[in-house]
Amino acid sequence: MKVVVLGAGYIGNVIARDLAEDPAIEVTIVDINQEVLDKLVQEYNLNGICADLSEPNNIKDIVKDFDLVVEALPYFIGYKVLKAVIESGKNVVDISYFEEDALSLDALAKEKGVTAVVDCGVAPGSSNIILGYVDSILDKIESFLCYVGGLPVERKWLFDYKSPYPPIEVLEEYIQEVRYIENSKLVVKPALSEHELINFPEVGALITINTDGLRTLIKTMDIPFMKEKTLRYPEHIEKMKMLIGAGFLNIEEIDIKGKKIKPIEFTARLLADHWMFEKGDEDFTIMKIIIEGMKDDKKLRYTYDIFDKYDSKKHILSIARTTGYTCTAVARVILEGKFKETGIIPPELLGKHSEVYHQVIEYLRKRNVLFKETIEEL
Repeated sequence: MKVVVLGAGYIGNVIARDLAEDPAIEVTIVDINQEVLDKLVQEYNLNGICADLSEPNNIKDIVKDFDLVVEALPYFIGYKVLKAVIESGKNVVDISYFEEDALSLDALAKEKGVTAVVDCGVAPGSSNIILGYVDSILDKIESFLCYVGGLPVERKWLFDYKSPYPPIEVLEEYIQEVRYIENSKLVVKPALSEHELINFPEVGALITINTDGLRTLIKTMDIPFMKEKTLRYPEHIEKMKMLIGAGFLNIEEIDIKGKKIKPIEFTARLLADHWMFEKGDEDFTIMKIIIEGMKDDKKLRYTYDIFDKYDSKKHILSIARTTGYTCTAVARVILEGKFKETGIIPPELLGKHSEVYHQVIEYLRKRNVLFKETIEEL
């Protein structure tokens, strides 16, 4: 089996390394940075291709000889790359968090006979798979609530935050409108709204904020209440609100000595020096999923908790583990022919298949990414 991974960033390289541990899978990783590729090829059982993945024609030429494509690219090229892969007739598992509606490519994927799993990370991703699984068990789900965050272990002044993603992706999440479902109706709120403090035994008090993380769930799941909230250190959010209030995250161009610049792009460039993880930095991923619904006239609550930490042996960030290993678990499902539906496949549709859910959860368990399930009768 031959797999190509597009993107060699924090998460793409973890996906490639994990798949390459299976001698039956030949893995090639593609990136524009030759230095990064050389290091990966030298240290791991990988092939490397240096290419500009922003060009659709390059994509089609690269993927033609592979059985499966994994996309781990920045949001601003994610959609057009996914479209190019589908047009090439290749099955794909995608973790790119692009703003376009992936479901708009469903007809194309069906026409090409392609299975294209999108949003296949941790949240969205494993959280959706869990929801789909519980939906297959209960007669009716009444509510879905997901709290999730990836944070550095050491809280450093100034921002109490670090991220494996480019700062611009995080900043845009902080300013875009948030959608959730309440009383079976779509509600739109500002980002960073409706905050509350929640105490977690492992890390203490974290603040929850609305962010636009439901994505495909809004269209695929008929549930009266659905909301995802991001977890951060409280001080971080106060500083982000200050930047927003002062205009540092505005997207309209301003003129500075005859040059046009978007404040958010300027801010993202400055924050790159503060937010990027350095060698030896440790992080954790924390998530709590609460699903309530009816089964045989009984009201039940399913709770799933995860607290995952930096892998000090393999030197892998937790957010890369929880995102990347969910992706590779699903990639294995597709490679093994255990899911053959074509079209755009959000993770919640995978979870409705019990055997797929259990394979993904077991795959994660073997990598010490552990979900604790609790079921209560209310």
